[in-house]
Amino acid sequence: MRAFIPNQHGAWAMLIVPFLFGVFASAPVIFHLPLFLGWLLLYLFTFPLLQLIRTGKKDRYKKPLMLYGVLLAPLAGALLLAKPGLSWYALSLLPFFLINCYYARKNQERAIANDFAAVLLFSSIVFVTYKIGGGNDWGVALSLFSLSVLYFAGTVFYVKTMIREKRNKVFYWLSVCYHIIQIAVMAWLFSPWLLLPACALLIRAIVSPRLQPSIKVVGISEIGYAVMMTATVLCLYL
Repeated sequence: MRAFIPNQHGAWAMLIVPFLFGVFASAPVIFHLPLFLGWLLLYLFTFPLLQLIRTGKKDRYKKPLMLYGVLLAPLAGALLLAKPGLSWYALSLLPFFLINCYYARKNQERAIANDFAAVLLFSSIVFVTYKIGGGNDWGVALSLFSLSVLYFAGTVFYVKTMIREKRNKVFYWLSVCYHIIQIAVMAWLFSPWLLLPACALLIRAIVSPRLQPSIKVVGISEIGYAVMMTATVLCLYL
């Protein structure tokens, strides 16, 4: 089952949160349901594909690729027939996916450039869900995209200080400084209400690495922070 279910917990939040931003900043419609299923299947398909590129283990990843590919292909075809404009969005994802493929081939998936490419890729779905819901103020869509990138980029820095860079003081201060800048940007460009979750994220970045919680605790707490950010943003845009 491990080959069938992605184990990158942060990616699940990036899969869902920007999608919800666009849905509720416009209006939920029925088409959002198959669109999310297609978005989910696309992620489930590309995960074993990247693992295959990284490891070369065809026997291990052939079955999940076949399963998700068979499920994805007809749904993707139906979505494109219903909304031909989605083809341009799919093409726009290709450069970011190629970056992911490059780092997978080099076995450097945890490289920060690769993480940022994933943040941009996942956050971009907000434009699609916003448009599908009837949104026509692209300033709002760009604002939500920027918030998503701003939040998840901070998560990239923070999680690295908790796991792979946990003893790297330079990276710790880089994370703290990013979160301070995050507060300044939110205060300058967005609603003052966003300062509440932003300050909580800064405290997290300062305190949590010193407490050294388990990876499981880090993962669970990140779910809580994602819910907090999502709830705040949706309250502002509903």
